[in-house]
Amino acid sequence: MTRRIETDAADRLGTFQLAGTAEGQALVFSQPLSFWGGIDAETGDITDHSHPGLGQNVAGKILVMPSGRGSSSSSSVLAEAIRRGTAPAGILLERPDPILAVGAIVAEFLYDIRMPLVVCDISGIGSGGRIFIGVGGDGAAVVRKV
Repeated sequence: MTRRIETDAADRLGTFQLAGTAEGQALVFSQPLSFWGGIDAETGDITDHSHPGLGQNVAGKILVMPSGRGSSSSSSVLAEAIRRGTAPAGILLERPDPILAVGAIVAEFLYDIRMPLVVCDISGIGSGGRIFIGVGGDGAAVVRKV
């Protein structure tokens, strides 16, 4: 059961690609990241040598970026990272990403583990701050700095 929360003026509203709640430290990138070849599902480490986040770890964080970056195999890597507990706690995107959505949906279906995936305005969110993702009374995604 998903707990609904009251919204306030400082909240960002978004659209869920997969609904849920999460809280974690923001890890913000201006460039998209591919989970296929870009993330080690065993550790959550970013392994893409062309990405500015190389060496950082996404596990338990709120990953914030414009979009995913393919390939279609990214969905299986994300689902495996969710199963292992090395995935982000949640993901905020500027643009919908069907590949990441499939990975999150598969993990919920197969492993009963939900990782919220939200499309919203990510401007002004900086790395290091804590972010809460919740469900508003109307079912919209609520993104709040905590």
